[in-house]
Amino acid sequence: MESTGSRRALFWPLLKRIFRVVGETSSFENHFRAVVPMPRGAGFRTLALCAVLTIPAAPALAVSCGGSFASWLDDFKTEAAAKGISQSAIAAGLNGVTLDQAVLSRDRSQRVFSQGFEEFSGRMVPPRLARGANLLKQYGSVLGRIEQSYGVPGEVLVAIWGLETDFGVNNGKFSTIRSLATLAYDCRRGETFRAELMDALRIVERGDLAPSEMRGAWAGEIGQTQFMPSSYLKYAVDFDGNGRRDLLHSAPDVLASTANYLASHGWQRGKDWEPGSANFAVIQQWNQSEVYARTIAYFASQLSHAP
Repeated sequence: MESTGSRRALFWPLLKRIFRVVGETSSFENHFRAVVPMPRGAGFRTLALCAVLTIPAAPALAVSCGGSFASWLDDFKTEAAAKGISQSAIAAGLNGVTLDQAVLSRDRSQRVFSQGFEEFSGRMVPPRLARGANLLKQYGSVLGRIEQSYGVPGEVLVAIWGLETDFGVNNGKFSTIRSLATLAYDCRRGETFRAELMDALRIVERGDLAPSEMRGAWAGEIGQTQFMPSSYLKYAVDFDGNGRRDLLHSAPDVLASTANYLASHGWQRGKDWEPGSANFAVIQQWNQSEVYARTIAYFASQLSHAP
């Protein structure tokens, strides 16, 4: 039988590791990139301690943060394999990945969004209105089928498309997997980004995108409407029927996947999207910034009246 001393020797390192992970992680809102992370609840450490005390045997913990990046990456590969991700996807996605100091610098320099609605919408909407109106016509048939399937009007989808990436022109140039690996290794929100990195490998394994194609914003958002990998897995759809959910190159997939996201968060078919409405609350599920959500709604309304 295992001695009390031996159990104690195993328990205290585990407890210290739990507290370190709890202290170094925080929540991250997928589509609110302009705002700093929200704080944890006051009772979080206590809950973590209680969880440890009630576990009869120490479970295998996820890879911790910090230390040697190469060692961390090796441990992550082992964890990914244990979670069922194929060796081919792990090798394709992670072999040769290095730490990106530019991503760490951007993560540490985030500031609270401070522009008012008039300033932000005045800067973002007028330069995109004509192009948005043209795309609304160009993809009219596709958008009609999307609205029939998901209930979301084309004006809302085109508005999001334009605000997120200038209709796919500026998707971002950071390597998605390298960015996610860097943020998963770092100790600020390691647990959150470790899960996103796992999902990025699942996208590779599923065959939707090759690692070399996966380039986007510095925090791991990818595609023409900027999905985090977890949202990509959950909401991306193959609307063009080519067998891949391609949010980088296929406008029908991009627009339908965005509609699927909004529909899954409670979009009400046939209702308006003005501030105060139920559908405006759904837009805020896309981006929790009141200013950004109002700008989406305003842009969509402008498009609905465009000639």
